[in-house]
Amino acid sequence: MRALALLSLILVLSSPLSLSAKERGKRTATSAAQSGVASSQEVLGDFEKILDLWRDGSYDELYRRTTGGRESKETFARKLSAAPRRPACCWEKMQDVEVSSKGEGKAVVRARLGFEGSVPGTQFVTKSIKLQKEGSVWAISQSDLLSLADYSKKRKLYRYLPVQQK
Repeated sequence: MRALALLSLILVLSSPLSLSAKERGKRTATSAAQSGVASSQEVLGDFEKILDLWRDGSYDELYRRTTGGRESKETFARKLSAAPRRPACCWEKMQDVEVSSKGEGKAVVRARLGFEGSVPGTQFVTKSIKLQKEGSVWAISQSDLLSLADYSKKRKLYRYLPVQQK
């Protein structure tokens, strides 16, 4: 009985402390948003949306979330649809995520990304991706996206030679 009373006392005393910590976190996030510094939740949400658009094949919407490319919308869509890999689904898509703000309108997402495609199963790549604020959304550069897709003009050519008898 004494243990139950002690446990309830601890719960009652700890709940105001956790509420004040949550309120401090909300105030910090609000002040960061007002000062123009990127919130990690916003950056991460937009990066996840980019990966989802790519996986779903919504290349028109994905094209609007890219920057710095010379490719037309049609060429961009053709390259990504022919790319050897695309983002994996669900929990394999992103792991071990770190978001760092690099000034106003710039952020870097470092994550372990899962891809499906040319190799059976899921292939994981740890990479840092730069994102830039374009209007109200975060955008990725076309070159970064194509490098994630493992797309290159030079295709890997494998040559199988028969075993030579000696």
